[in-house]
Amino acid sequence: MFLRGRPITMYVPSGLGPLRAELPPERLQLDWVYGYRGRDSRSNLHVLGSGELVYFIACVVVLLQLPARRQRHYLRHSDCVRCLAVHPDRLRVATGQAAGVDKDGKPLQPIVYIWDSATLQTLQQIGLGSFERGVGSLAFSTADQGAFLCVVDDSNEHMMSVWDCARGTKQAEVKSTNESVLTVEFNPRDSSSIVSSGKSHVFFWSWSGGALTKKHGIFGKYKKPKFIQCFIFDAAGALLTGDSEGNILTWTRTPGKGGKGGIGQQTRAHEGSVFALCRRRDGTVLSGGGKDRRVLSWSPTLELLHEVELPESFGAVRTIAEGPGEELLVGTTRNALLRGTLGSGFTPIVQGHTDEVWGLATHPNCCRFLTCGHDRQLCLWDGREHALAWSLALEVGGTPKLGRGTSPGGLEWLVLDTGTRQLLAGGSDGNEQLSVVRFSPDGTFLAIGSHDNFIYIYSVAEGGRKFSRFGRCTGHSSFITHLDWSKDGRFIMSNSGDYEILYWDVAGGCKLLRNRFESRDREWASYTCVLGFHVFGVWPDGSDGTDINSLCRSHHERVVAVADDFCKVHLFQYPCARPKVGTGHGGLWVVWGRVPAPQFGESGGSRLTAGGLGVLTPRLAVLGGTRVGGCPDPRFLAREGPRPQFERPGGGGTDRKLLGSGGSHTPNLRAPNPLSVLGSPTPQFRGMEGGSDPNFGGSSPV
Repeated sequence: MFLRGRPITMYVPSGLGPLRAELPPERLQLDWVYGYRGRDSRSNLHVLGSGELVYFIACVVVLLQLPARRQRHYLRHSDCVRCLAVHPDRLRVATGQAAGVDKDGKPLQPIVYIWDSATLQTLQQIGLGSFERGVGSLAFSTADQGAFLCVVDDSNEHMMSVWDCARGTKQAEVKSTNESVLTVEFNPRDSSSIVSSGKSHVFFWSWSGGALTKKHGIFGKYKKPKFIQCFIFDAAGALLTGDSEGNILTWTRTPGKGGKGGIGQQTRAHEGSVFALCRRRDGTVLSGGGKDRRVLSWSPTLELLHEVELPESFGAVRTIAEGPGEELLVGTTRNALLRGTLGSGFTPIVQGHTDEVWGLATHPNCCRFLTCGHDRQLCLWDGREHALAWSLALEVGGTPKLGRGTSPGGLEWLVLDTGTRQLLAGGSDGNEQLSVVRFSPDGTFLAIGSHDNFIYIYSVAEGGRKFSRFGRCTGHSSFITHLDWSKDGRFIMSNSGDYEILYWDVAGGCKLLRNRFESRDREWASYTCVLGFHVFGVWPDGSDGTDINSLCRSHHERVVAVADDFCKVHLFQYPCARPKVGTGHGGLWVVWGRVPAPQFGESGGSRLTAGGLGVLTPRLAVLGGTRVGGCPDPRFLAREGPRPQFERPGGGGTDRKLLGSGGSHTPNLRAPNPLSVLGSPTPQFRGMEGGSDPNFGGSSPV
């Protein structure tokens, strides 16, 4: 096997039987999505006629049913979903995506899909090849029962186009502006009238035939705001805009021949920007503020009726939707969905990280898992209730200790009690970021891989409360990327940034095993190393070494989940040690950007994937069994494995060469449930004999 022209040496285990070339019987089905994208998107939360909430994160559009807490997912998109609009019938949905690239580096063009929220079937695709960079805003017409769709793309000119929803044909197109366009809507009383707003502008558009004519909104005596982030039409048909000055402007006159749109009233609403406006069924108006985090209720004449302030931990108001009765739903800039009323306040129903997620660890014997990322938050999730159990900001003396950067004194590692959330131990090694952490199967050692090319070994005593430096593994010529313990807890296998596979005798003093042939039959407690004989078949032909970010073998050692650099997760038979293995199941698009960390949950049934700003749980479903989550049939992606290089080692026999192997072990956990967290976020539960969590037990159904 070659990566970037460099040969990777592997030794084939002795007594190896025939390797299976068929696909695994399991299939990937998306079970649950943790998180919501509110930080950098607008108008992304709606309530359907079925009562389901619809919102998006990454490539997935989520339909959440409350209070049953069941999710369904629309999975047609191949890159990040950027905007969403609901048809006046509250059944059909339009979603637009950004541009991207596929696994072969070919561009994926932006597109809009119109789909049925009841069946999750695609009804129409709009604009393939017509949009640049991405789709920024969408709106259905209202006066004609949603016959048309207005789309604004993310090109330099922010092209605005009107499409026939039934035929999928373009009716009109025009360059709108070189400034950012944040939202667009049809006039609910007249489909020939369209309004758009964004940076320093409100435009009133007239659509006639194939032409779109623009008239500027004139602010006159009122200060022109830098951004107009949102607008609605009130019961009388007047336009209300919310801007970055914290004001609500009432536009009472339609622009005439002179192009002037009159402002009849300015209402001071919020400190900072007005991020959201919502007209309720009774004609009252809701506004959401950015800096002040308040939700305000206004009469139709914009007299203040009620106000409530959101907790700081949830961030500012991003969008507001009206639920049944008096219930309101609020999306926030810290990626939370809140439910409540103005009188009783709001509680979270969906929460997520606010920056990239790079760490993931599953609990060894219950349905819990940990995530951490660049937002410095360590989060414990309840996999049964699909909710956040707790979160902890990892800061010591005001200095964040969880991040991917470096600091003059080196990044620290921490050991925490998951029950009390107390700090048990910690330390600092080297002056570069720490990239991987693994407890030995019996919990007596802790191995920490660093970007300074070393693996630091600590002995563990006093029930996980005392950590003493045992030794240091020296020999890699590049930073450590992955490592795994042998089942007897005496040896380590590691991968590095220059595609080395090395083996270490930890119990014998952290010695490098120079004769790698002797490690060919060693059994590993888990397999997370991306380079190894048992997994070389997952690599595509012509790989440059960056295509596979991580992998994880299931606990029953029958399948391996692989996360690639093209936003997909695949499932392969284990061992996957045949060249030209064919295809891995799934090809499930899960996040924007890289997919850093797949992990199997308890009993090897559920598999978790971290990436972007959210966490997804694609469940393994047996072929022919019940599909999980009502998802459409998964798409398959053929992936061909590279052909290995077989050589005869310098010492006899019919030995063959192969890659090393690796993994992460998740044995039983005994109180106080310590876990280790690195400076570069990679949490790991500590394994110890016996014990279980009294609140969570059993196995998730497959």
